[in-house]
Amino acid sequence: MGSFFKECEHPRSRWSKCPHAYKIRYRSAARKQLEESGFATQDEAVERLMEIYNAKRAAPRGQAKAERIARYGAMRFEEYAEEWKAGQRDLGPASVVHLESLLSIHLLPLLGSRRMNTFDHKVVEGFIQSMERDGIGLAAQANAFDKLKAILLDANRLGLFDDDPVAGVKPPQYDPKRVVIPSLEQRRQIRTAGDDSFLLVTDLMSGCGMRNGEAFAVNLNNIVADDVYRITEQVNRTTCRCERLKHRKVGEYRDVPLPARVRQTIEWYAAKHGTVDGYLLRHPSDPSRTFPHYHIANQWQRIKRAGQIDIPEGMVIYGLRHFFASNCLTHGIPITDVAEWMGHKTIEITFKIYRHLMPGSISKAAKILNLHLAA
Repeated sequence: MGSFFKECEHPRSRWSKCPHAYKIRYRSAARKQLEESGFATQDEAVERLMEIYNAKRAAPRGQAKAERIARYGAMRFEEYAEEWKAGQRDLGPASVVHLESLLSIHLLPLLGSRRMNTFDHKVVEGFIQSMERDGIGLAAQANAFDKLKAILLDANRLGLFDDDPVAGVKPPQYDPKRVVIPSLEQRRQIRTAGDDSFLLVTDLMSGCGMRNGEAFAVNLNNIVADDVYRITEQVNRTTCRCERLKHRKVGEYRDVPLPARVRQTIEWYAAKHGTVDGYLLRHPSDPSRTFPHYHIANQWQRIKRAGQIDIPEGMVIYGLRHFFASNCLTHGIPITDVAEWMGHKTIEITFKIYRHLMPGSISKAAKILNLHLAA
């Protein structure tokens, strides 16, 4: 309902006898905190709080909505986004940094000063077109649009818009499922095109199915058997720290096959460059820091620009991990195992991405089933 108090040096037990006036504090129907002062007695303060409470209960439901619209509709997007961000309590440290990056780099420069009640589908469409004109990558466009959509959905729930400003807007056409996989010969050329760290990362991604951040955290102590490597952490691109695995809780891990050739590469690298607490890859200028993502990314860009080796059109460094999946599935390894080794959240993800790597599986099944039906 609210509260009453005094802003004086006297303790609460002396309020009834001290000469200072009472104040009350309460929230309006729009959830805005308000204060009133000048009440000579506690009873007067309580009586006023009861009046406010009863008025709020008796007020038409539309009045509360009108107050919300009046407050939040005039608010600038930058202010509203900051309030919305404070409510995202389920985000981890890396996700918070990523969100702040999207806001500061993409959303606020274009939309920060806009009043919330002026958003409609044309404003959202214009935002996407601005990113396209600025040459923003499709993945970044999609991430920025998703955040804008989430913020506007929150505002729509408050009743700020007559029509959903995102409804009917065609989102940036980013397709993460498109994969380009190098051939065996192309992989052979790629792995030796960079420095020793590039070769090691290439073997870990293509031979064990690691994500690049997982490869950057490779540790000699994680070889739990001659043919098994235990992935326990990854170097986060945003925080530059070793953190839990994607889709895993802290302390969880996954065991993956360790081909003999990959194990030999790990042992060769450790013998040549040494380790720090078992970690093979460290920052080139400061061994106390994690291995930076840009070190491999920069090499990859130089290799592609040089044009001296055969790289499939459209391939990214992540294509080395796709090579692992292709190698498994085309040699009959069950997709359930592949999904577990790659750390996919569900087997449906593995199936949607790599279904084309299992051609003729229906025809093959029909022939096998026919053998038993003919008996």
